[in-house]
Amino acid sequence: MSESTAGKPVSEPVRADPFIADPAPLGLAAFAMTTLILSLANTKTWPAGVSSALSLALAYGGGAQILAGMWEFKRNNTFGATAFTSFGAFWISFWYLNVHLAPSVPAADLPDVVGTFLLGWCVFTAYMTIASLRVSAAVALVFVLLTVTFVFLTIGGFHSSEHTTKIGGWFGVATAAAAWYASFAGVTNSTFRRTVLPVFPLAR
Repeated sequence: MSESTAGKPVSEPVRADPFIADPAPLGLAAFAMTTLILSLANTKTWPAGVSSALSLALAYGGGAQILAGMWEFKRNNTFGATAFTSFGAFWISFWYLNVHLAPSVPAADLPDVVGTFLLGWCVFTAYMTIASLRVSAAVALVFVLLTVTFVFLTIGGFHSSEHTTKIGGWFGVATAAAAWYASFAGVTNSTFRRTVLPVFPLAR
């Protein structure tokens, strides 16, 4: 279809609602913090940090991102709405997988359970990376790094490879840093009402 249900072209640029603040810095911050803590656990820097990551996954990484996604729908931002709502759901499902599902799964089946879960998110992130190339260089970098992170974590999940998962963890740390920069830039530029930290928009 060439038009949305509202009768407006799908390619119409996003128009910010003057009564709704940009939710992207919130969504990016929630994603960054949860990703960083989990990634540090995956790198074995602080393995016990996985418990902190699970707490963040439910409230901040999950709940806050879904809220950001809903506000992006209101702002007519399809990319932001899809990304934040989906990754908010990712973190909540990650919490459920680890807290409720994994303990009841036979040990022999756990690699396939984890691997298939991560594979689905790897595919989603890969095609969202293509869409991010019309957003900004800062956001595109987040998605490129996240795709690489999911590739290594997926392989590590299927093969129960601590080494491969550790590599994915370090890429996750880089992903979190990029996401935090994009969040920092968004909230700072909005507060100062000028470009303090560039994100290099890619939309034409």
